[in-house]
Amino acid sequence: MMPIRSLKKVVLISSSTYLSFLSEMGVGGAHPGGLNLTKKIFNTEKVNGGSRILDVGCGTGQTAAYLASCYGAKVTAMDINPIMIEKAKSRMMQYQLPVEVVQGSIEDFPLQDGTFDYIISESVLAFVNKPKALNEIFRLLKNGGRLIANELTVNKQLTPSSEEEIKQFYGLDSIPMEADWITLFEKAGFQSIEVLKQNNYMLQNDSIPEFQYSEHLDPNLYFIMIQHLNILMKYQGILDNGVFLCTK
Repeated sequence: MMPIRSLKKVVLISSSTYLSFLSEMGVGGAHPGGLNLTKKIFNTEKVNGGSRILDVGCGTGQTAAYLASCYGAKVTAMDINPIMIEKAKSRMMQYQLPVEVVQGSIEDFPLQDGTFDYIISESVLAFVNKPKALNEIFRLLKNGGRLIANELTVNKQLTPSSEEEIKQFYGLDSIPMEADWITLFEKAGFQSIEVLKQNNYMLQNDSIPEFQYSEHLDPNLYFIMIQHLNILMKYQGILDNGVFLCTK
């Protein structure tokens, strides 16, 4: 798969101690619902060995590995974080999976228009420039291609202090409500947008997260994990996730 535009220097997304925690601990299945929710979503999709799939912000490659092994799909796993990239590559080598793992940003990913049948984003778009990323996703999808986005939402308007607390900890520029996400998808060009309703809160996860620890761990990472859990408990029923199925 050859790029048609020159690679640009990767610019790291906004500073986030939480993302540092995820990469150093090598957390797989950190997104709401974990791998079990990913499996449930794809059970209703028409994926086969000819499907080309881009896993945006692939992390340690758990979802990409599942899609390649279960469906035999042609999967590209992409992440901006070099630590995650190494852990994803290690996973593919361990299980001998032909997944292409590349470092890059979904805000500017130099591949041909209409490359992919599916693009999946699991707790990724919340951390990037959403309009730029969604325009790029729309460009990269084939006509009739599908974006599957499992992303952070809020169920009601936050107070300014609460919003700032969450944004500062996770390194976010905004926290969209479900309607805000739909507007963003529509502005990118998607016309068919389905919201998969979930009954679970953010603290509930049917999958047990896996860990691929870095060799030397900063003890402060454990405090970040506690902070993360405290925020989820504090805003339980307010912080939520939305699963959006968007067709080009």
